[in-house]
Amino acid sequence: MSVARSVALFLLAAVAEIGGAWLVWQGVREARGWLWIGAGVIALGAYGFVATLQPDANFGRILAAYGGVFVAGSLLWGMAVDGFRPDRYDVAGALLCLVGVAVIMYAPRAA
Repeated sequence: MSVARSVALFLLAAVAEIGGAWLVWQGVREARGWLWIGAGVIALGAYGFVATLQPDANFGRILAAYGGVFVAGSLLWGMAVDGFRPDRYDVAGALLCLVGVAVIMYAPRAA
Protein backbone atom coordinates (compact mmCIF):
# COMPACT_ATOMS: atom_id res chain seq x y z
CA MET A 1 0.00 0.00 0.00
CA SER A 2 1.32 3.41 -0.86
CA VAL A 3 1.93 6.17 1.65
CA ALA A 4 -0.65 8.27 -0.23
CA ARG A 5 -3.35 5.61 0.27
CA SER A 6 -2.44 5.21 3.91
CA VAL A 7 -2.64 8.98 4.46
CA ALA A 8 -6.01 9.04 2.68
CA LEU A 9 -7.28 6.31 5.03
CA PHE A 10 -6.09 8.30 8.05
CA LEU A 11 -7.92 11.37 6.73
CA LEU A 12 -11.11 9.36 6.14
CA ALA A 13 -10.84 7.90 9.64
CA ALA A 14 -10.43 11.41 11.06
CA VAL A 15 -13.53 12.69 9.30
CA ALA A 16 -15.54 9.71 10.55
CA GLU A 17 -14.35 9.88 14.16
CA ILE A 18 -14.17 13.63 14.62
CA GLY A 19 -17.39 14.14 12.68
CA GLY A 20 -19.11 11.42 14.69
CA ALA A 21 -17.98 12.88 17.99
CA TRP A 22 -19.07 16.34 16.84
CA LEU A 23 -22.51 15.02 15.90
CA VAL A 24 -22.92 13.42 19.33
CA TRP A 25 -21.73 16.68 20.93
CA GLN A 26 -24.29 18.62 18.93
CA GLY A 27 -27.04 16.16 19.81
CA VAL A 28 -26.33 16.28 23.54
CA ARG A 29 -24.67 19.62 24.33
CA GLU A 30 -26.56 21.69 21.79
CA ALA A 31 -29.83 19.78 22.30
CA ARG A 32 -30.23 18.85 18.64
CA GLY A 33 -31.68 15.47 19.53
CA TRP A 34 -31.40 11.78 18.99
CA LEU A 35 -31.10 11.94 15.20
CA TRP A 36 -27.80 13.81 15.53
CA ILE A 37 -26.63 11.42 18.24
CA GLY A 38 -27.56 8.39 16.14
CA ALA A 39 -25.74 9.75 13.09
CA GLY A 40 -22.72 10.35 15.29
CA VAL A 41 -22.76 6.79 16.60
CA ILE A 42 -22.92 5.46 13.03
CA ALA A 43 -20.00 7.66 11.99
CA LEU A 44 -17.98 6.52 15.00
CA GLY A 45 -18.65 2.91 14.03
CA ALA A 46 -17.51 3.63 10.48
CA TYR A 47 -14.26 5.01 11.86
CA GLY A 48 -13.56 1.63 13.46
CA PHE A 49 -13.90 -0.10 10.11
CA VAL A 50 -11.76 2.42 8.22
CA ALA A 51 -8.89 1.91 10.67
CA THR A 52 -8.79 -1.80 9.78
CA LEU A 53 -7.95 -0.96 6.15
CA GLN A 54 -4.43 0.25 7.03
CA PRO A 55 -1.79 -2.19 5.78
CA ASP A 56 0.10 -2.65 9.05
CA ALA A 57 -1.14 -5.60 11.10
CA ASN A 58 -0.31 -3.98 14.45
CA PHE A 59 -3.40 -2.49 16.06
CA GLY A 60 -1.36 -0.51 18.57
CA ARG A 61 0.80 1.08 15.88
CA ILE A 62 -2.17 2.10 13.75
CA LEU A 63 -4.09 3.60 16.68
CA ALA A 64 -1.01 5.35 18.06
CA ALA A 65 -0.30 6.94 14.69
CA TYR A 66 -3.95 7.80 14.20
CA GLY A 67 -3.85 9.64 17.54
CA GLY A 68 -1.58 12.24 15.96
CA VAL A 69 -3.90 12.60 12.99
CA PHE A 70 -6.82 13.00 15.42
CA VAL A 71 -5.05 15.84 17.25
CA ALA A 72 -4.36 17.82 14.09
CA GLY A 73 -7.71 16.96 12.54
CA SER A 74 -9.62 18.04 15.63
CA LEU A 75 -8.04 21.48 15.51
CA LEU A 76 -8.81 21.77 11.79
CA TRP A 77 -12.41 20.63 12.36
CA GLY A 78 -12.82 23.21 15.11
CA MET A 79 -11.53 25.92 12.78
CA ALA A 80 -13.76 24.90 9.88
CA VAL A 81 -16.97 24.13 11.76
CA ASP A 82 -16.92 25.96 15.08
CA GLY A 83 -14.85 29.06 14.39
CA PHE A 84 -12.05 27.94 16.73
CA ARG A 85 -8.75 29.78 16.30
CA PRO A 86 -5.75 27.76 17.47
CA ASP A 87 -2.85 29.58 19.05
CA ARG A 88 0.80 28.94 18.23
CA TYR A 89 1.02 26.24 20.88
CA ASP A 90 -1.93 24.37 19.38
CA VAL A 91 -0.26 24.53 15.97
CA ALA A 92 3.15 23.50 17.34
CA GLY A 93 1.61 20.57 19.20
CA ALA A 94 -0.31 19.40 16.15
CA LEU A 95 2.82 19.57 14.00
CA LEU A 96 4.75 17.55 16.58
CA CYS A 97 1.97 14.96 16.52
CA LEU A 98 2.12 14.72 12.72
CA VAL A 99 5.88 14.21 12.86
CA GLY A 100 5.16 11.38 15.29
CA VAL A 101 2.68 9.89 12.83
CA ALA A 102 5.32 9.93 10.09
CA VAL A 103 7.90 8.26 12.32
CA ILE A 104 5.52 5.60 13.63
CA MET A 105 3.97 4.70 10.28
CA TYR A 106 6.50 5.41 7.58
CA ALA A 107 9.98 4.97 9.04
CA PRO A 108 11.91 2.18 7.34
CA ARG A 109 11.81 -1.07 9.33
CA ALA A 110 13.64 -4.33 8.94
CA ALA A 111 11.38 -6.94 7.42
